[in-house]
Amino acid sequence: MKTYYIIIDTPLGNMTIQANDQGLLGAWFETQTTQPDSLGQLAEHQPILLHAAQQLQEYFSGTRQDFSLPLAAQGTTFQMQVWQALTTIPYGETWSYQDLANAIGNPKAVRAVGLANGKNPISVIVPCHRVIGKNGKLTGYAGGVERKEKLLRLERAI
Repeated sequence: MKTYYIIIDTPLGNMTIQANDQGLLGAWFETQTTQPDSLGQLAEHQPILLHAAQQLQEYFSGTRQDFSLPLAAQGTTFQMQVWQALTTIPYGETWSYQDLANAIGNPKAVRAVGLANGKNPISVIVPCHRVIGKNGKLTGYAGGVERKEKLLRLERAI
């Protein structure tokens, strides 16, 4: 299956967005290490990429709180379960890793949830930035803790 990508400018730096004909595969800030080696074909007119770019611009301008895009991220069954749970964290709220483990019905899987969260390929749209330490500290974010803080400030979550 063909993959396509575009690069957009955001207030937090360039983002690469990747999709296939089924949905979004990834959205990464320029410094993230989870981006695949091969992105596919540059396609500025691919409909899913255009919708993603538009919705991200609306998010960064403060006019969008929820994304309505088809998702097609690839991962293990457990990762997919965690990433699905991430999409239920409301805009402007944060959860702890324990909250996330509880949400998937596996309260003892806090470390595994943290690892799956860190491998989320669809930054911002699948809001892994809304997960913080139990003590309220801003812990790791593949896009950088500084970006995580800025995203949470944008959402007025901190």
